[in-house]
Amino acid sequence: MAKLTKKQKEALSKVEKNKIYNLDEASALVKEVNFAKFDASVDIAVRLGVDPRKANQMVRGVVSLPHGTGKDIKVLALVTPDKEAEAKEAGADYVGLDEYLTKIKNGWTDVDVIVTMPAVMGKLGPLGRVLGPRGLMPNPKSGTVTMDIGKAVAEVKAGKIDFKVDKYGIIHAGIGKVSFDAAKLRENAAELISTLIKLKPTAAKGTYVKSIYMSSTMSPGIAIDTKSVN
Repeated sequence: MAKLTKKQKEALSKVEKNKIYNLDEASALVKEVNFAKFDASVDIAVRLGVDPRKANQMVRGVVSLPHGTGKDIKVLALVTPDKEAEAKEAGADYVGLDEYLTKIKNGWTDVDVIVTMPAVMGKLGPLGRVLGPRGLMPNPKSGTVTMDIGKAVAEVKAGKIDFKVDKYGIIHAGIGKVSFDAAKLRENAAELISTLIKLKPTAAKGTYVKSIYMSSTMSPGIAIDTKSVN
């Protein structure tokens, strides 16, 4: 392992080994232990007591973070000409159809979210190989396939994120930046966790929220008491 710098050692020493923090403490501590020179992202990892290989235990959904993610989300609206003005007004970074389909086909994926309408979805099927692995395929469940293009773009820009349990039963999500107030990080984290609890599959048995860790891009993970949120 690479030698730790003085700042890294300081950061690690602030997180007590085997200590479980409540959400308020973790939200304040994650700001203290960040030693990156940039405004690092704050992420949360929630391990759920589900078996994601079973369809009836798949946890996925969307949540609107009250304070957004702090990231400038680049949105592509793949729409017919009659919806272009609506998408632009709502703040979409790229708006169009055929020219962007061609760009994606050629490997261009320099966006964070794609919003489209039902009539266009048929054209996106062949691009699944490019979009799928990058998590960019629009989905009616996450509100990115809709006739209400303006609303969908505005919500994504304001901090609506979608999440999906990975094969290990863990949900990973960005909940802000280390420059956020601790209270804003706590409220964003609480909103995500309460959404996950509402989505508990009836087939899930035993403890549902098994562990929660909060961290910034380069900081140690901070364990959060699951009882403080359950």
